[in-house]
Order: sequence, then C-alpha cells, then structure tokens
Amino acid sequence: MTYNRQTTVAPQRPGLIPRLAHLGVPIVSTSGSSNLPTPPARNASFDGVYRSIADVQGWMTRDQACRLWDRAGELEPGARVVEIGSFQGRSMIVLASSAPEGVELIAIDPHGGNDRGPQELDGFVAEAEGDHETFLSNLREAGVGDRVIHLRKFSDDALDDVPGAVDLLYVDGAHRYGPAVADIRSWGAKVVPGGRMLVHDSFSSVGVTLALIATTLVGPHWLYEGRSQTMSQFRRAQLTPIERLRNAGRQTLELPYFARNLLVKVLIVCHLRAATKLLGSNGEWPY
Repeated sequence: MTYNRQTTVAPQRPGLIPRLAHLGVPIVSTSGSSNLPTPPARNASFDGVYRSIADVQGWMTRDQACRLWDRAGELEPGARVVEIGSFQGRSMIVLASSAPEGVELIAIDPHGGNDRGPQELDGFVAEAEGDHETFLSNLREAGVGDRVIHLRKFSDDALDDVPGAVDLLYVDGAHRYGPAVADIRSWGAKVVPGGRMLVHDSFSSVGVTLALIATTLVGPHWLYEGRSQTMSQFRRAQLTPIERLRNAGRQTLELPYFARNLLVKVLIVCHLRAATKLLGSNGEWPY
C-alpha cells in the first residue's frame, strides 16, 4: 500500500522512460540486471495467475483480483495503467498479466516502511527495503518484470513524472483522509472520459470512505459502478444533476456495509474475534 503524501487527453502519450531519464528522475527497473529474458506471462488464465500469487503478501480477495483482471484486459494497446500503492506486487502482477501488449503499466510506491497495511501505519522502516526487493523479485518471478515501470516515490511527488492521460487508475495508497482525497482528486483528474478508477478499502477505511464522500458522492465526474468487497469501481463521466442524485443514492446504500466493517474492526481490536462471525465475517480484518 502507499502513502500519499490535471490534465487533458493527449492522442499520443510521450514515452515515460525517455522523458524521466531526461529529467533525471530515478526509475527502478523491475526486470533485474540479468541478461536473460524475463519469461513471458502472456495468454495466462485468471485462475492460473491467481493461484500463482497465493504466496505474495497483500490484501486482495479473489473477487477483487478478478475485477482488476477484467478492467486491465479490456484495455487497448497504447493505454496506460497507474497503480498507487503496490506493496509486494500482488495486484500489479494481476494487472500486468491481464493487460494486452502495448499497455503501459506504472507502479507508484516509495516502499518507505509506512502504511504497509492494516494497523501498520508507522515504525516499519526496517522492512522498507525488504518490501522493495520482494516487490521486484515477485514481478520477475511472475514474468511481468519487463512490463512494469516502478516509480519509487510518494504519489504526490510522482504526479509530474507521469505526463498525459491515464486509462485505468487503481488507488490503494495511504488510507488517511488527506492522502486519500489527494490521490483521488489529483490522479483521478488524469483519467480519460470513460476510463475507470478503482479504490481499495472503500466503505471500510474511515479515511478512504470520507475521501470518497468528499469527491465522488455528489461530484459530477465519477459514476459509481459497484464494488468487490471493499474495492469500489467508478467510471469517469459527465453526470447530469439527476444522474448525480442517483449516483449519490447508490453510494449511500453502501453505508450499512461500512458500519458493519467498522464494527468488525472494533470487535477484533477488543479481542472478540469470534463475535465477528455474527456479522458474517471470517474473523479477518475487512478488506
């Protein structure tokens, strides 16, 4: 997960690697230093890829992985995917394995040791470099190391390093309100009309949910299309006043699910994990 701290659609996007190199921006290669070619992960099935990431750490259910797979797979060559918050590569492996050849994939994660996951906001500096190396290794082992550009930066610092438009945005960064709302507003502004934005820990994290209320609930640009557990999906659109009311209504209907997730978390923190089963939980932190 990452840690946070507008633009017009261009018919052709400038190549990111040459531009960043010209600006002196450090780019981390995910393909490693070996001269051996990375084994391709093309024509892979979703089931096969999902089985392959069983040991990759991260917070992503099968339904959520399937949603990422479907959204990436429907893109056309020349499209761009941006992921904010990669942790050890679980979600990026799915995106890169599904996206057609010619789709640009950008992972933004400083691997700074903070915001690593539920209840892991600070104090994990020692794990930071390990997360980074594991991320690179996992992508190489999955056969997608040659496809992914990794910007080891905070998401707000990386905004100017990604010029032009974004077709698919996946936000799984810092879950506090300030960083979350900044990611949705700043990076969301880059998404093309008709493009998708997926937001993890929606209607579960307080900060992320408040950020959605501030940006998508009554806003004119994001049509709510549903969710897979806590991964919500929005399509960039220009909503009429009536559509905005309907859109707000659909999102408001998710608030009982939000309340349920908050109660599950309270029970877990209070060491009453068994009681979460009464709420249909498996006893795990909701994600």
